[in-house]
Amino acid sequence: MKQELIDLAKYRLEKAKNTLLDAKKYIEDATLESTVNRIYYAMFYAINGLMITKGLSSSKHAGVRSVLNREFINKGLIEKQLGKFYSDMFDNRQEGDYKDFVKFEKEDVEVWLRKAEEFINKIEDLTLKIIKEGK
Repeated sequence: MKQELIDLAKYRLEKAKNTLLDAKKYIEDATLESTVNRIYYAMFYAINGLMITKGLSSSKHAGVRSVLNREFINKGLIEKQLGKFYSDMFDNRQEGDYKDFVKFEKEDVEVWLRKAEEFINKIEDLTLKIIKEGK
């Protein structure tokens, strides 16, 4: 794998972790809708980093979800429940960003935040493993 792709994958992982840090701050100081947005985008950035290691990309959110399922979940590299959680967070983010009168419960968002951290850690581990094997 080319060094520039390795660097980009690692950059996206770092962006994911930084965005998750934002979500942790938002849960206390911003709206829950904004927190859900940051949780989803943290996961989205992590998956984008993973996709780079396989020479894959998508400019659309639905495309990222499709690639995640086809290339990583269906091939047994990522557990199905993680894919389901990503899809659920995509739906939650869509609702929070675009629907009226959406109200998230803080307890739910706190759970999602913890699960997102686990999700990102697993994606990071897989990404770094693929990079190491590709060298």
